[in-house]
Amino acid sequence: MLIAGFPAGAFQTNCYVVAPAAGEECVIVDPGQDATEGVEELLREHRLKPVAVLLTHGHLDHVWSVAPVCGARDVPAWIHPDDRHLLSDPAAGWSQTSANLFGGITLSEPDDVRELSDGAVLRLAGLELVVDHTPGHTRGSVSFRLPGDQIMFSGDLLFAGSIGRTDLPGGDYATILRSLATKCLPLPDDTVVLPGHGPQTTIGRERATNPYLKEAAPHAGPTRGI
Repeated sequence: MLIAGFPAGAFQTNCYVVAPAAGEECVIVDPGQDATEGVEELLREHRLKPVAVLLTHGHLDHVWSVAPVCGARDVPAWIHPDDRHLLSDPAAGWSQTSANLFGGITLSEPDDVRELSDGAVLRLAGLELVVDHTPGHTRGSVSFRLPGDQIMFSGDLLFAGSIGRTDLPGGDYATILRSLATKCLPLPDDTVVLPGHGPQTTIGRERATNPYLKEAAPHAGPTRGI
């Protein structure tokens, strides 16, 4: 498994490329602000051919470069339908004050947009990625799991020591706690979490130390199979 990434732009949003190995096909996760050059560098370095862009949610800092990245390689973008409108109307995902700051930014959908659903299995680039709908940060937030390798791309659901904010349009604190309880807490402790911002962590570490996971725990219910 090859996973490489870098923090993109002023928001320091983690962008990842994922492939079975160097020299093979790959997927790109969350190409944010000014991510195009960094993505191209990783593709050249590892001799990768992208087949899709996967978006954990529609906030501007995660989708800023999706259209140029998809257009340069003629690949589709995958996003949950509840966040699809943010691809062409990024201001809708921010408070009015923030929206005013971003008012001059014009984004557009890539030519090929495909919609994600909870529990879907994406078979792309020789990988099998499970889609978990994890609303709370936005209505259409998702995470992507590689169950065989126990890796989770959590977007802005779960960070090392924290969780995504819930005070923007579409955010809801009770909803993100349910997402944490049903989609994170049932996972094995050694599941590696690659978040949308900040350093990687594990489910076990967050279960033991993250106050938000402790708050979510009473709502977890029976553990589901992985």
